[in-house]
Amino acid sequence: MIKAATTSGRQWWALAVLTLSQLMVVLDVTIVNIALPSAQAELGFADDGRHWLVTGYALAFGSLLLIGGRLSDYFGRRRMLVLGLVGFALASALGGFAQSFETLLAARVLQGAFGAVLAPAALSLVSTTFEDRRSRIRAFSIFGAVSSAGGAIGLLLGGVLTEYLSWHWCMFVNLPIAIIALAGIGLIRKQPVVDRNALDLPGALTSVAGMVALVFGLGNAEQGGWLDVWTLAPIVAGIALLVVFVIIERHAANPLLPLRVLVDRNRGAANLVGLLVNGGLFGVFLFSTYFLTEALGYSPLATGLSFVPVVLGIIVTSTLVGSRLAARFGPRYLIAAGAALAGIGLVMQTGTDASSEFARDLLPGLVVYGLGLGLVFGRLQEAATARAERRDIGVASALINASQEVGGAAGIALISSLAAGATAALVASAPQSAALVAAVTVESYHAALWAAVGLYALAAVVSLIVFRSGTIDIDPDAEPLIGH
Repeated sequence: MIKAATTSGRQWWALAVLTLSQLMVVLDVTIVNIALPSAQAELGFADDGRHWLVTGYALAFGSLLLIGGRLSDYFGRRRMLVLGLVGFALASALGGFAQSFETLLAARVLQGAFGAVLAPAALSLVSTTFEDRRSRIRAFSIFGAVSSAGGAIGLLLGGVLTEYLSWHWCMFVNLPIAIIALAGIGLIRKQPVVDRNALDLPGALTSVAGMVALVFGLGNAEQGGWLDVWTLAPIVAGIALLVVFVIIERHAANPLLPLRVLVDRNRGAANLVGLLVNGGLFGVFLFSTYFLTEALGYSPLATGLSFVPVVLGIIVTSTLVGSRLAARFGPRYLIAAGAALAGIGLVMQTGTDASSEFARDLLPGLVVYGLGLGLVFGRLQEAATARAERRDIGVASALINASQEVGGAAGIALISSLAAGATAALVASAPQSAALVAAVTVESYHAALWAAVGLYALAAVVSLIVFRSGTIDIDPDAEPLIGH
């Protein structure tokens, strides 16, 4: 009994290390949003440089995830977690010491590359560390809460660090996080490599090229529009390369992404819903930041603090409510309810304007939004990795991360273009002024909210249609989990 209790305690400490590692990756998606104006003022780069500091991270992260996931299966998940932590920390140090735009951009690209190694390793280790149903639900609830709240935490931390220290600390903050995680790495048990076959080089090349082209095109849509040649050509090329990638995987002896990973119904649903939900999430965070700073005049710190209700809502439903409901209902109805609730939270914010008060007009909707997200993310990550063969858990973890990353890039591009269309007439109707900037910001914020509501509604419908009924552990068609 003592040994069992000790083992269980070690598992939960291991989860703390893994969630801390995941937090570092997720918060860096948004932490630079608030720091970018200060960095631009100091380093003197053009406005499109701000776009590339965000897109550079997304390009590297999204394009290398499948390779990172397969490397975890090939070399060992704990080993790749260590590599990801060390590399991410060194890249962050490079960015913190950057004295030029080029150095900062290189650091962001390296962060994305090492994040692509770290994220699937962390998620797959959660999946293999917790195999009994009750512990697994709790673990994924906690891990999912950190994953979904990480973006809001990044905005909060970015505001605090930018206002009281400097933008450089938005990079340096990753060093203590990585050091603490590395200090606890011994809590994570070593796991034998089940299947070490030759790496699929043609699949790797086509997947990387396809993802780079797709994410690049989607990122350019935010700046150049959907009909720009630098939007259309990369998107078409990316889709074509990914089709070639699938064909290669069908015939490869040792595929980078075995198609057996894709055919599970719950896993496919999790990836599709993750794409839709993250599309709304990234767009909402971006335009909420614009609204708070430009329309309401909030400081970086006040802007960051405004997202605390979202974090608290996520924690409540993901760790306190969602884990209990998941044991009874499974992902189908919980994820659908969570997506619908998140959409309702956004609808509650569509009546805001430049004179809105936070407690009256924003707080209720932000809390409801967080409560909805908390029901979604823990269940998504569990469904994406549950019952995958042990040799495929790394790549299954990478796939859900890739779906969410592509969804985020596509969501920002779609929502930005819709917001620009909604404000075009307003911009053309009056000369530039502070009042016009505020009015345009409010209008684009409302357009972004309604676009995200549409994505969440679609996610709820997909969840109800595609996910199987019942809990994951009684799924009759799932692949068996291979034991130690």
